[in-house]
Amino acid sequence: MRKTKRFPFRKIFSPFLKPPLKRLRPFKTYSFVPFSPLAMLDPTILTIGGIVLGIAIIERILERWGVIDLVDQFAKVMRFILPVTFYSALIYFFATFIF
Repeated sequence: MRKTKRFPFRKIFSPFLKPPLKRLRPFKTYSFVPFSPLAMLDPTILTIGGIVLGIAIIERILERWGVIDLVDQFAKVMRFILPVTFYSALIYFFATFIF
């Protein structure tokens, strides 16, 4: 059986601390990114929103021109695309936005 060697705590860790090399001045930093609404202007989300808004405007223009069949086709497609686009943009926003 081996003998265990013991070292006193004071021998390993000196009770005297070394002084810092230079005195650091305290300074305050501010970050306005998480609190700014401008931080939400991500180009990817703006592009996706612009495409969806453009499709909605095209749908309204076609409705005014009286092309109801094409408007119905747009409505069927948008019924699927809008929720998928919204949730994917929401997930992308929270995945890339640093709080």
